[in-house]
Amino acid sequence: MHSREAAEQAETTARATFEQGALDLSLPTVEVSRSELNAGMGILAAFVRANLAASNGEARRHIKSGALRINDTQTTDERATIGEKDILPEGVIKLSVGKKRHVLLRVT
Repeated sequence: MHSREAAEQAETTARATFEQGALDLSLPTVEVSRSELNAGMGILAAFVRANLAASNGEARRHIKSGALRINDTQTTDERATIGEKDILPEGVIKLSVGKKRHVLLRVT
């Protein structure tokens, strides 16, 4: 059972992330090396690695339905790659499926 304080913190985090579009650094995080990113990480592989899709096929279906976003920008090209250009000032790349599933890729 969660404490009242933890529940209030979760509500505040959710509101900031979902309603205001703020980047919440307490979102689930997966580390990825800069060299791996520079080698050209495909978006399908990135979403699978972040556990936002169980397979490349599932990630493709999310793209076709318009549900995949990188840094809150809808992704429509399943052959696209993520790289240095996608790293936010906080040193992360935000991956999202739909409105409520988000994971940060932290570049190390």
